[in-house]
Amino acid sequence: MIHLHDLKTGDLVLAKFEEQLSEGPVLQIDRELGQACVLVGEQENWYEPADLFPIPLTVEQLLKLKFKKSEETTLNGAPDTYVRGPFTITLHNGSDPRTILHYRDETRNIAGHLMVHQLQNHYHGMTLIHLE
Repeated sequence: MIHLHDLKTGDLVLAKFEEQLSEGPVLQIDRELGQACVLVGEQENWYEPADLFPIPLTVEQLLKLKFKKSEETTLNGAPDTYVRGPFTITLHNGSDPRTILHYRDETRNIAGHLMVHQLQNHYHGMTLIHLE
């Protein structure tokens, strides 16, 4: 479940309809009614927070968001870094999972794993551009 206060228009989420999860962007949020409108395929539907789920941030998701693996040579076992323009994201796995986001002169160290909508919100906060 995702809380509505964590979502912004354009965030990618998983929406549950008839026990099936489908990925789509949030089109609109009605905080008064406590629902979010999500585009799944060509269909727009309103969902309660209990039917909205985060998408784990994986390499596949980064590639979908047009990030590319950094071509800088890394040592064996070094974390992978992905770039999109001047924005970089470094994924640390293992016993101490963390994510490092860097854009120009700002760096954010985030404990644990990020979800796609959280990356989108950090990206927007750092670049003032929505990540789609």
